[in-house]
Amino acid sequence: MIGADSRRTDSVEATERLGEALAPALRAGDVVVLQGDLGAGKTRFVAGLARGLDPGARVRSPSFTLVNEYRSRTGGLTLYHLDLYRLGTGEVDGLGLEEYAELGALAVEWGDRLPAAWSEDALTLAFDVQADDARVISGAASRGRGLELLAAWRAIPERA
Repeated sequence: MIGADSRRTDSVEATERLGEALAPALRAGDVVVLQGDLGAGKTRFVAGLARGLDPGARVRSPSFTLVNEYRSRTGGLTLYHLDLYRLGTGEVDGLGLEEYAELGALAVEWGDRLPAAWSEDALTLAFDVQADDARVISGAASRGRGLELLAAWRAIPERA
């Protein structure tokens, strides 16, 4: 059974729509941690976040660039998409997360590699592959802004 903190998607488009629905709740300094296996839909979700902030954004995985920036053409929020898959915990400190957070919101794949201080106030979304394109995406937060984003996640209609 899927609870209030979980959403089921049955297609890539549905995963992107969830990201698009969450995007208006984001503000500078927010961190959304994305957890899940390779191919679980994390980058597609970020594509929805970017589209929700700026309809013209084209999202690509930052696996080799580490950080992709999606700057709004209308002066809105900038989204920083980070992929920490290839980094050790100590290497993350050198990315300049503070600067990114001052300028926009962070969507972080493989966010379990973030220093604890960064994930404490984050919204964490765990992607679980069910079959083919079906996913269950579960939200969790422990305090602060993460709890506010979790409330926004819970408010997204089941079929966004």
